[in-house]
Amino acid sequence: MTENLTGTVALISGASSGIGRATARRLADAGAAVALVARRADRLEQLATDIRDSGGTALVVVADLTDADAASAAVERTVAELGRLDTLVNAAGVMLNGASEESPLSEWDRMVDVNLRGLMYVTKAALPHLLAAAKDSPRSVADVVNISSVAGRFAAPTVALYNATKFAVTGATEAWRQEYTTRNLRFAVIEPGRTASELFEQKANSDSDFIAAFGEVEALHTEDIADAVGYVVTNPRRVAVNEIVVRPTDQP
Repeated sequence: MTENLTGTVALISGASSGIGRATARRLADAGAAVALVARRADRLEQLATDIRDSGGTALVVVADLTDADAASAAVERTVAELGRLDTLVNAAGVMLNGASEESPLSEWDRMVDVNLRGLMYVTKAALPHLLAAAKDSPRSVADVVNISSVAGRFAAPTVALYNATKFAVTGATEAWRQEYTTRNLRFAVIEPGRTASELFEQKANSDSDFIAAFGEVEALHTEDIADAVGYVVTNPRRVAVNEIVVRPTDQP
């Protein structure tokens, strides 16, 4: 039996679009007050309005999480204004794949900055608050959910640096799981396959390159991944779901 999240607070990075946006809605629907963190203020404000109109609580936090000080400030503002932090969902990400000899080094740096450093900075800042929440929450548990990718499990040509960042996310999540498992702080990684989102719009030819490699597939919806996040964080304390792979049915 799953539990609702009433009385808890969730911070969702990358909340302005895609999986982050869908996850914010999902957790708000489950009763959590949500801190919406991303760079695009207009999109965050619209999402916050939608959540509030549906009876939820939403805080807009505009921040570039690739800056360690900004990431820490986002966490501190969440706790200051919403009172606590029970759930962290690291959903911000970029995918800039391409032939390695042709890809600009700046694109590789960008993937490392967003997919890995940003996640690292937010998680580091959030840890003390999550551990405190695990002690005083009626649910007796707190959660970190990291959005990785099937690219964090299997390498492929032209995906080297995206692979590297997502393998790192998957590996770090498992190490953190082991480190905090006796302190009621659960860590989970979700590894989606092809999902219809802005991820494939971040670089020209990403969509055609995917089709060339894997063929046409019916892509997952962002809500499908948000449902997986919801499943992880609404389980009772005794249930730790540490890894979920979600692929389209017809993706090899």
